[in-house]
Amino acid sequence: MLRSFAIQAIIFLVAFQLLSFLRETSMLATDTPLTDIVSSNINIDKVPSLMGNTVSLNAQGKTTILYFFAPWCQVCHSSIDNLQALYQKNEQIDVIAVAMDFTSSKGVMEFTRQHQLTFPIALGNEGIKQTFEISGYPSYYVLNEENVIISKSMGYSSELGLYLRSL
Repeated sequence: MLRSFAIQAIIFLVAFQLLSFLRETSMLATDTPLTDIVSSNINIDKVPSLMGNTVSLNAQGKTTILYFFAPWCQVCHSSIDNLQALYQKNEQIDVIAVAMDFTSSKGVMEFTRQHQLTFPIALGNEGIKQTFEISGYPSYYVLNEENVIISKSMGYSSELGLYLRSL
């Protein structure tokens, strides 16, 4: 009985890892500097924010997690609290959430209030979606201090998983 359970658990973990790998192949490669992906018609230094100002999607001297989400995404609702907890506990990590595929900023504001988010919320657009090769939500990129992608993920992630990706 225990042996059968262990075999099933191993098969599940291998299948999960394989699916994660296949899903993430559509994302930008790790070790890619942001300067290599940004075209002249997309400005990631001045993206409109939910608060009416602009935010840069570049790391500002800290490890930075870019979290791409959609307010209607149920997995985003489940995982964003893990991101907020990580942000509150780790001063050495910046977080910038980028709202995508939303119908109005009111819906993004409602999402932000519901989850009591305290990090910047950028209002993304189709150009940003294409630049970062976002094909599903939530999608994460972790940037080092030099704006190089050091990790990526798509789908639900725990607080520990996010922290480990940021190392």
